[in-house]
Order: sequence, then structure tokens, then C-alpha cells
Amino acid sequence: MILVDRPLWPAHGRHFAHLVSDVSHEELHAFARDLGLPARAFHRDHYDLPDDWWDAALAAGATVVDSRELVRRLRAAGLRRRAPRPPRP
Repeated sequence: MILVDRPLWPAHGRHFAHLVSDVSHEELHAFARDLGLPARAFHRDHYDLPDDWWDAALAAGATVVDSRELVRRLRAAGLRRRAPRPPRP
């Protein structure tokens, strides 16, 4: 299932949502490709979805969840990819 949170995250003078799949990264990439999102919007386990694309994602079938639920579902599916931690000195 494709999930999206609300566009609450400010960056670059606008707000962004996170678009994920709790099934597979392949499902997520296909959904993003169909929406027309550029590959550069993908970050490890999600796409940053600009606020003006949010309605299109919903119309295409994305399900709205809050941010905590989004991360919970990614973890439960084994699809959460955290940023690497810097080495300790």
C-alpha cells in the first residue's frame, strides 16, 4: 500500500510530505514514476513529495497516515532504511 503523511516538513520555501510503500520499494518507485516524481526526490526509503503534488498522490490512490504510523508501517515491513551513522572517534 502506498502511504503519505501530510505536507508539514518545510524546505526550500515550501512544505513536503513523505511518500512510502509498506509492500516494497519497487511498488513505491512505480507509483512515484507514474506521478512524475523525479528520481532525485527519493531518499533511502521514501520520496519527498512537494505540497503541490499531494492532491495528485491522493487521487492516484495514496492513503493518508500520520508520520508516526508511516514510520511504524515502514519498520513493520522491513523497509525502513536509516541514514548511516558517522563513525565514533
